[in-house]
Amino acid sequence: MRITLNNDAPTAVSADLIAIGLGTKKPPRGSAAAALLSASGGAAFLKAEGFDGKPGQAVKVPGGGEVKAKGVLFVGLGDATGIDAVRLVSHTALKLAGSRKSVAVYVGAAEPEELRAAAQEAVLGAYRYLDYKTRGVRTGPGRTVLVIEGKKAGHLKAAVEAGLIVGECAAIARDLVNAPPNDLNPITLAERAQAEAKALDLPVKVLGKRQLEKLGMNLFLAVNRGSAIEPRFIHVTYAPKNAEKKVAFVGKGLTFDAGGLCLKPAKSMVDMKCDMAGSAVTLAVVLAAARLQLPVEVHAIIGSTENMTGGAAYRPGDVFTSLDGKTVEVINTDAEGRMVLADCLAWTRDQIQPDILIDHATLTGAAMVALGPHRTALYTADDELASQYLAASEAADERYWRMPLDDDLRPMLDSFVADLKHVGGPHGGSITAALFLREFVGDCTWIHCDIAGPSFNDGPHRRLPKGGTGHGVATAVRFLESL
Repeated sequence: MRITLNNDAPTAVSADLIAIGLGTKKPPRGSAAAALLSASGGAAFLKAEGFDGKPGQAVKVPGGGEVKAKGVLFVGLGDATGIDAVRLVSHTALKLAGSRKSVAVYVGAAEPEELRAAAQEAVLGAYRYLDYKTRGVRTGPGRTVLVIEGKKAGHLKAAVEAGLIVGECAAIARDLVNAPPNDLNPITLAERAQAEAKALDLPVKVLGKRQLEKLGMNLFLAVNRGSAIEPRFIHVTYAPKNAEKKVAFVGKGLTFDAGGLCLKPAKSMVDMKCDMAGSAVTLAVVLAAARLQLPVEVHAIIGSTENMTGGAAYRPGDVFTSLDGKTVEVINTDAEGRMVLADCLAWTRDQIQPDILIDHATLTGAAMVALGPHRTALYTADDELASQYLAASEAADERYWRMPLDDDLRPMLDSFVADLKHVGGPHGGSITAALFLREFVGDCTWIHCDIAGPSFNDGPHRRLPKGGTGHGVATAVRFLESL
């Protein structure tokens, strides 16, 4: 998408559609909204449609006459103001743009943060997953104009570009999550990572099954045993010369999770292509960091496999030796993500030695039981780091909640036959999963993000679509910028 800035009066902007927000109160005389209402004769249309400015309402009015745009879209804001209003108008405009070639979004006397948000939401509002549609495919607008008041555009272009980049990288994550599992498997995920890295001239390393065997990633390999498709370990690096910090992101890449021998019910299995959302976020973040040229060294590490039911599948009661030497007793083969992550975290701890280690994983249904389907469970022992990451999530308008790492639950992971069980008791499942992962991060400063809920939607929610959401990309980028 191409995004430009324009500081003409809204009535003078040339576009197929211009969008502006209206709250529940009548716009003040002399405002841009009042001018567009008057020039378009929009008041009669709004009255006929029962428009009263509530969020979710949107009415299209013909342009022409004193309005240079072909149409005007009035978007209900409710009580939203500032950046929240900008996000809503921009997202709604591009979502409803259809096949129009150009869309203008009135942002007003915007600050850089608001323009960044408008650009990001323009990209995500226009997002459609159409790779497998053969009929009725319509591409969105090729050009978006952000209309601002009384400012020259020069110093604001960087903010627009940042929003565009974050939006496009989040869209990459959405595409990966939405892809069907017969086409996106560990091998093709690695190929996609290689292609995206090559486009930005980023080094990428991919390891196959034999190399993982030589390394001793036996927990990772155990999960793969039931699948006919080999696993892949993927490592993408962005290392600018002016880097002040080194941050490693580790992503769970289960391209399909049948639950292994502890088979999932059919209804729970339908959307299990989304179990690689952590890897999608991880790849998207390193791509965004490179495109934004952030002064932070960023590593993306992905462990990718399927969890299937083949004749060699791992079983409850099996014991495997992890990369760092701890023995682990398998309790439930549907708790496979922590097995893969354990070896990947240990490898990252030793080989990358990052200043900060962050993992993203669709790890537990227990996180959704605790927090609902639209919020990430965040775990870390570092109070300052938790505050910094939560502040980043607020700036990104993504929902997180810090959860406790209760040490008194750690005995639930004690095994009679091995060093650890990989599953605790019936309660506190998200917490005990995090405690299991903690066993493999050593002294690293570490954050665990359980994104089981917000990474994939059963239906639209707020500005997020059905399917893959790209949740976590914007927050991680904001966090890197804060460093």
